[in-house]
Amino acid sequence: MKAFRCGDVVPGCDASFQASDEAGVLASVAAHARDDHGLTDLPADLVAAVRAGIHEVPEDGAA
Repeated sequence: MKAFRCGDVVPGCDASFQASDEAGVLASVAAHARDDHGLTDLPADLVAAVRAGIHEVPEDGAA
């Protein structure tokens, strides 16, 4: 299971995401960035920061 906390890249944002793989996390983060942060296109450096912040969590979901 993979997880990401938006606040690790965008200070003050409490959103967090979990999915079985990196692609699932990235899809959720992209929708969040669009819907909650108004970003229609994600710059490459932001995608890189998100990828760097994705981490493994136990299957029970404890981040």
